[in-house]
Amino acid sequence: MRIALFEPDIAQNTGTILRLAACLGAEAHIVEPAGFPTSDRAFRRAGMDYLDRVSLMRHVSWTAFDTWRRSHGHRLLLFTTKATVSYLDHAYRPDDFLLFGRESAGVPDAVHAAADARLLIPMQPGLRSINVAMSAAMALGEAMRQTNASRHE
Repeated sequence: MRIALFEPDIAQNTGTILRLAACLGAEAHIVEPAGFPTSDRAFRRAGMDYLDRVSLMRHVSWTAFDTWRRSHGHRLLLFTTKATVSYLDHAYRPDDFLLFGRESAGVPDAVHAAADARLLIPMQPGLRSINVAMSAAMALGEAMRQTNASRHE
């Protein structure tokens, strides 16, 4: 299973998601530019003590990421408040990419159009969104449950 972050804005959320990926054995991908430095040195300075345990790949742009993903045959599942299908009703595959947008702006239309599926985490009416790190944890947990993924096999 893979998590991708599209131009993340908040370093703390990214650090939390990288720790989640390390602990659960998921690959992590950052689609740049980010709103903060994403070098290994910057992450270490920010206290990211799990950096050596996460499989992390950085992509210089959306185009570079999407080209790489397509060349490897991975489906792209976009988590967005603009979707109508619940993430609980989707059938995941072990090689899926779970994509999360910028905290401040989500993703542009071109990214929406490239997604193989757009998924929603249902919430109470009138609320804007769930924190991206919490959303990533919920989505990764469900995807791993469905695919029987485990680092402890």
